[in-house]
Amino acid sequence: MLVMEFKAVLKEPQKLAINEAIRTARFIRNKVLRYWMDNRGKGKKELYRYNTQLREEFEFVKDLNSHACQASVENVERAIKRFFDNCKKKVPGKKGYPRFKKYSRSVEYKQSGWKLSPDKKSIKFTDKKGIGIVKLKGTWDLWRQDIKLIKRVRIIKRADGYYVQFCVKTDNNEQLEATGYTIGLDVGLKEFYTDSEGYFEPNPRFYRTGEKRLKFYQRRVSRKKKGSTNRKKAINRLGRHHLKISRQREEHAKRLARCVIRSNDLIAYEDLAVKNLVKNHCLAKSINDAGWYQFRRWLEYFGQKFGRITVAVNPAYTSQNCYICGEIVKKSLSTRTHVCKCGCQLDRDHNAAKNILTRALSTVGHTGTLFNAWGEDTSTLSGSGLEEQVTSLNQESPAF
Repeated sequence: MLVMEFKAVLKEPQKLAINEAIRTARFIRNKVLRYWMDNRGKGKKELYRYNTQLREEFEFVKDLNSHACQASVENVERAIKRFFDNCKKKVPGKKGYPRFKKYSRSVEYKQSGWKLSPDKKSIKFTDKKGIGIVKLKGTWDLWRQDIKLIKRVRIIKRADGYYVQFCVKTDNNEQLEATGYTIGLDVGLKEFYTDSEGYFEPNPRFYRTGEKRLKFYQRRVSRKKKGSTNRKKAINRLGRHHLKISRQREEHAKRLARCVIRSNDLIAYEDLAVKNLVKNHCLAKSINDAGWYQFRRWLEYFGQKFGRITVAVNPAYTSQNCYICGEIVKKSLSTRTHVCKCGCQLDRDHNAAKNILTRALSTVGHTGTLFNAWGEDTSTLSGSGLEEQVTSLNQESPAF
């Protein structure tokens, strides 16, 4: 699935109409979720029937396209399925029980309720919400795509405006020539990552760099009177700066992941549980600022797109073990140099990257090279050092 995103050029009445459509979609989602909570055991058919009752009962719900209403029900259905799957898998901690939404930023249409212009530079929403014709501003070559392949159209509200996303069902995989290189990556806070060849990628620390400006905008928000127009403007300015930092982090992770994938046939990295790591309140801000999850997500995506093998290995003792003799050399986080009695002396991150690559290559050997060239799931042997083989993502854009 390929996601093409365009900036929407809107007039003020259109913005109000989009906000009303978003509120309606949220209303349907919360009502259907409440119906499921009050009537345990109800299945998918009952949820869609209740959606039909809502359309008959409320006129403003009927004004929204019927497929857009169904998309809101699908969101509830996915949340319920995710919760029960986590319960069956006995995921530790909270299982993700479905919750009501107080705020939402998007409304999704399926293959009806909209119509593209012949030049595909504008889109018209045909339901009764009154959005009308929306001009599209962007560089994607949407005119090359068959309209029948567009399976979803989303309108998303962000701090800097409104965007229209087209989800196109297409195969965008590319086959690259083999390079003959393999690499192991150890992510960190001092350096963004260190590879098994000894190269250090500097950590840009986008949040730390912009933190002074964020505090300035936050003070401006706190000084404004609650409910005033000036306070809303100050909140929007703060949100736009947060959005800028998140985009910088995402683009940085995407650029590095693409370069690493194109330059190597096999890429090994740690299977880190970032959700647990950020529980350390001393390092949580720095870990979130580094963007390890975004980097891993793009590695897996580009691994599938370009036909490269991506392997997530167990991170246990990768920094403590000596990559030459295997001896455990205990060291604290402040100790940055690995010194072993066998004579090995390396930067601790360089040593960890070599251990990560060695562990991944030994796993491939144990499994009889069962890895699929497109980064799909493969079977692994117990005790081989892999907790799980990660499936590459199939999406072109960041999370909506």
